[in-house]
Amino acid sequence: MERLEGPLADFHAIIPAGGVGSRLWPLSRAEAPKFLHDLTGSGHTLLRDTWQRLLPLCGEDGITVVTGRAHRGAVEKQLPELRAQNIILETEPKDSSAAIGLAAAILHRRNPDVVIGSFAADHVISDAPRFRRAVTEAVAVARAGYITTIGITPTEPSVGFGYIHCGEPLVVEGAPHAEIVDSFVEKPDLETATRYVASGDYLWNAGMFIARADRLLAQLAETQPELHEGLLQMAEAWDTPKRDRVVDAIWPMLTKIAIDYSVAEPAAAAGRLAVVRGDFPWDDVGDFSSLAKLLSGGRTGDLAILGEGARVLADSSSGVVVSQSQRLISLIGVTDIVVVDTPDALLVTTREHAQRVKSVVDAIKLSGRNDLL
Repeated sequence: MERLEGPLADFHAIIPAGGVGSRLWPLSRAEAPKFLHDLTGSGHTLLRDTWQRLLPLCGEDGITVVTGRAHRGAVEKQLPELRAQNIILETEPKDSSAAIGLAAAILHRRNPDVVIGSFAADHVISDAPRFRRAVTEAVAVARAGYITTIGITPTEPSVGFGYIHCGEPLVVEGAPHAEIVDSFVEKPDLETATRYVASGDYLWNAGMFIARADRLLAQLAETQPELHEGLLQMAEAWDTPKRDRVVDAIWPMLTKIAIDYSVAEPAAAAGRLAVVRGDFPWDDVGDFSSLAKLLSGGRTGDLAILGEGARVLADSSSGVVVSQSQRLISLIGVTDIVVVDTPDALLVTTREHAQRVKSVVDAIKLSGRNDLL
């Protein structure tokens, strides 16, 4: 039973809404990236679902979205409640350190005591109350001075996620599930992942970070001083008429680096990173195999179908069909198949090879057919 009595004081959520999701091509495109799709059949885009999850924690005034200039209209259509001052537009993709760091620097200038939390726009979380309980604990840990992440309790030895190695428990009031982070581990092989899950000491890295803005910026200043300086200069100009001129001059020069490498890993090495265990269902829907599993509830013998008005006839078949056309799709005796039918591109592969879809996108880039991206 959720017990939130209202938004958390001085807490502000950041939703980085970027990335194309190239392993979900041709469904996900540059003009319609993953976060603008309904991948769960809920009737809402992933971005809208993320907003709804965060709203009880932050209120409408307490959520900022960082996205590309090209996606402003689509984001505002999905989130009509989003305040004009709470949308940050990137001139070009510069990865998560720049996106989250700029938001943190702007929010810190507006409120020196702010605790910020970063939550991807394109993840699927099916138990919002448990998610919010974990975030509430993470905010308590962040107020105690730690940069904090939420690690997901593994349900299987997945090789598709990075892992967090937990250390000693932390004693923080209001955070009974907090531990110090020993280290981060890149995506392991199956044997290693099986050992991790059996030990109980490893969690999936879901890329959620909660921290006092001043602590996150201080870590950036240590590990990426030039990036940090550029972010501060843009933040200083953000709420002034100089914004566009300053951003256009500085943004293209920023270092492109993920926040895992600029903040999380160095903070862990210095003993400044904590983790709160999250026991809610979570998936980053990284490829069509993940989507098939999500839509079928993990029943591998089922055929999952996504698409309004999809016309599918299937006999002894399993996998996933995503349809954006009115074509009739017939499947007979195929196992773990992936069929994605859009008006200008058709993808056929298997769940086993779903990760290789990115190579198709790379080939299209080399061919110059940007109209298909």
